[in-house]
Amino acid sequence: MNQDTICAVSTAPGTGGIAVIRISGPEAVAICDSIFIPKKEGKSLSVQKGYTLSYGSIQRNGEPLDDVMLSLFRNPHSFTGEDTVEITCHGSIYIQQQILQLLIERGCRSALPGEYTQRAFLNGKMDLSQAEAVADLIASTSAGQHKLALSQMRGGFSNELKGLRAQLLHITSLMELELDFSDHEELEFADRSELRSLADHIEQVISNLAQSFSIGNAIKNGIPVAIIGETNAGKSTLLNALLNEEKAIVSDIHGTTRDVIEDTININGQLFRFIDTAGIRETNDTIEVLGIQRSFKALDQAQIIILMYDLSRDCKTFEAFYQEIAPRLVNKSVILAMNKCDVSNTFTPTYPFPDEWHKIAISAKKRLHIPELQKLLIEISAISSIQENDIIVTNVRHYEALTHALEAIHRVQEGLNTNLSGDFVSQDLRECIFHLSDIAGEVTTDQVLQNIFQHFCIGK
Repeated sequence: MNQDTICAVSTAPGTGGIAVIRISGPEAVAICDSIFIPKKEGKSLSVQKGYTLSYGSIQRNGEPLDDVMLSLFRNPHSFTGEDTVEITCHGSIYIQQQILQLLIERGCRSALPGEYTQRAFLNGKMDLSQAEAVADLIASTSAGQHKLALSQMRGGFSNELKGLRAQLLHITSLMELELDFSDHEELEFADRSELRSLADHIEQVISNLAQSFSIGNAIKNGIPVAIIGETNAGKSTLLNALLNEEKAIVSDIHGTTRDVIEDTININGQLFRFIDTAGIRETNDTIEVLGIQRSFKALDQAQIIILMYDLSRDCKTFEAFYQEIAPRLVNKSVILAMNKCDVSNTFTPTYPFPDEWHKIAISAKKRLHIPELQKLLIEISAISSIQENDIIVTNVRHYEALTHALEAIHRVQEGLNTNLSGDFVSQDLRECIFHLSDIAGEVTTDQVLQNIFQHFCIGK
């Protein structure tokens, strides 16, 4: 497949006045040379150096199609590692299709989804985790997503994995060297205490990477925030105020919201996924009971809880409500949103609510202090604790591989602590290396590659 020369439009249709058509493969320069007429004589692509621009026109049968700029990248110094030409033409769909048709007539074929990035991976320009980050970068819709994708694409995660594999290979080589000289019991190449210390370090790094997935997944898909409270506490009104649209039905009738309503919003570059839940109360209504069950499920899955309290009501009913849901709030970041502060601002609980709760008085209906609530969400979200050089895992495939690698290194630690035979420890070490290598694509099957790249856009 890599012997084909491929072409595709790399810009989204109808997005601007210009478009870019990318041609990559062994015949890229020759094919483009056959349809390109430079403005200056003697400036054909075949004699140009890499990283140069050429101005001229694309012609069919002597008739110009468009005035264009051609960017030339010689192998291996291109995105794909192959000879690559990028044609910058006007954004007309007709012009793009005519140029593509002409390229195909001269020997190109249409690129498959993700084929440019796949060739970059196969030609060693990036590993698989970096290739996957290209798709994440294209799909990013917030500053948090962009930051993580860019860090991974530039090799932050890859370098961490390389360091781990190098340390694991060092342990493995020492263990297997002992096995080669097993007849000489007096020879010991591997100091067990040193190996245990190194294995402990590796286990800690892998564990930290695996644990970071909960943060990375939240940033990638939106930090889940559940809006919880009694019926008619103002949950749906707050959701509408946060989203700045009438997403949820608002009514004075108790039990209006009977299912979870979910939507996302970008606040200061961070994506939040807000879930408006059914009011929690005792009821015989079958449909409302199902909605309340889903509220509890949303409560369990959320990282941040906005607990709504209606300031116009008796605090004792809220205290009873809190005691019912308290076990589900353990290890959650809770914001006590005291609603209807335009009507009343008195909050005099007799029950000792947790000191670590964040408290804010709002009026969802009047949209008072909503910006302050958004600022509070940013402050307590996971993104605020991330440093520039932190490695955060965002990909489910990577997380699964890290989980398997963690299981293997745990067996290595156990084997070293119990003086297990070196051949068994060595096998677990190699399994750990295998799963880490799977992330980088060193041992990945064609089926996995196909599954990854088929979800890319054409032209990427």
